[in-house]
Amino acid sequence: MASGPGGQRPVSEAPAPGAETSGDPYLPEHGNGGYRVRHYDLDLDYRPAPNRLSGRARITAVATHGLSRFSLDLAGFQIGRVLVDGRPARYTVRQHKLHVRPARPVRAGAEFVTEIRYSGNPRPVTSAHWGDIGWDELTDGALVASQPIGAPTWFPCNDHPADKATYRVRLTAPSPYSVQITGNRVSRRRAASTTTWTYERPEPTACYLMSVQIGRYTEIDLGGGQRAAVPHRLRAEFLNDFAAQPRMMDLLQRRFGPYPFGEYVVVVTDDDLDDPIEAQGMAVFGANHVDGARTHERLIVHELAHQWFGNSLTVADWRHIWLNEGFATYAEWLWSEESGGRAADGHARDWHTELSARPQDLRLDDPGVARMFDERVYRRGALTLHALRRELGDDVFFGLLLAWTDTYRHATVTTADFTTLAARHAGRPLDDFFAGWLGRPRLPPLPGT
Repeated sequence: MASGPGGQRPVSEAPAPGAETSGDPYLPEHGNGGYRVRHYDLDLDYRPAPNRLSGRARITAVATHGLSRFSLDLAGFQIGRVLVDGRPARYTVRQHKLHVRPARPVRAGAEFVTEIRYSGNPRPVTSAHWGDIGWDELTDGALVASQPIGAPTWFPCNDHPADKATYRVRLTAPSPYSVQITGNRVSRRRAASTTTWTYERPEPTACYLMSVQIGRYTEIDLGGGQRAAVPHRLRAEFLNDFAAQPRMMDLLQRRFGPYPFGEYVVVVTDDDLDDPIEAQGMAVFGANHVDGARTHERLIVHELAHQWFGNSLTVADWRHIWLNEGFATYAEWLWSEESGGRAADGHARDWHTELSARPQDLRLDDPGVARMFDERVYRRGALTLHALRRELGDDVFFGLLLAWTDTYRHATVTTADFTTLAARHAGRPLDDFFAGWLGRPRLPPLPGT
């Protein structure tokens, strides 16, 4: 089902009452049918030493049809109780799914509230393609890296990117620890040896983009609604490496439109990470990404660009992942131009040569679940945008990008949404162009070469 500008798509219109599947073409076992979540209210208590998490989740949802049963994604916790609209509900837990049978069926179109008490030792889920994902212990603290299926490792949810909801998260932890949660900080209250941190996320947010970062961090105000939480030992190196971030923000707002959230928070863990992590209004870097020499500057702008592409504009399903990664990679090339480095055209020529020598077996508009995060999705996605820029000219191209982020702000998007809008801005059909760049494995030549 298509969405209008600013709207969302249903995760699935389940074929029969009580259906408990998302119908996702890549990850059908993740996400659930039969309802849409409006709001998550989470009260959490975490003890780092034993890695113990206790939680109460209140989930407000709307039934898309009559429900005699429904399911939520949740991995590895003991369940204390489940209530639906205040009444005890029967439940079972099987293979990372919490199956709930309410005392009274929920009628189609009705709003209902599910309350779940749970506790356990959170740990990442192991995936066939991407290793461990989700809540993970640090040497001293914890982090959450949920893309694409890690959210159920810390709260019960409808784990599908199209089911965006608002959030309130309150987490209590020992007072020496700083707690950073995606959202606007509402309060921080100390009581005896613990501190309770409360954050609210008012913008529609996919489950995988919610994050918690716990560590012994020093906070740094970067100005302009930007702040950071870093280990004290890395403060000087961080200030040097991230000095250009305000200029990056200015560039991306000129090219992509107003920053879509209330603030932007950078967290640097005291441990090394393989790759930085984006969350809604937040990016997380490892200590290895901070060296005082600006070695990883392209990653800083890449993660910042995800606030528009991936977070405000969220893919309706994972087939469209190039809309996240291709745009974030192209932001690297735009920053290179802006900061006096290599022009985007030079990056495009180099990567076109590189990708031409690699196997020609990947369709950008449907790479397959095993190749969602293949480097070619990133680089060919950026190449597609640069080819489109050459095809349309700078004025039309950058006008298109501003219209793209404005039309679908805080909504879900598909490749067809983008190609349709591009043709409208071009004033002519672009079917052949997009068929070559998105729909066929063989890499086309760059326009104008």
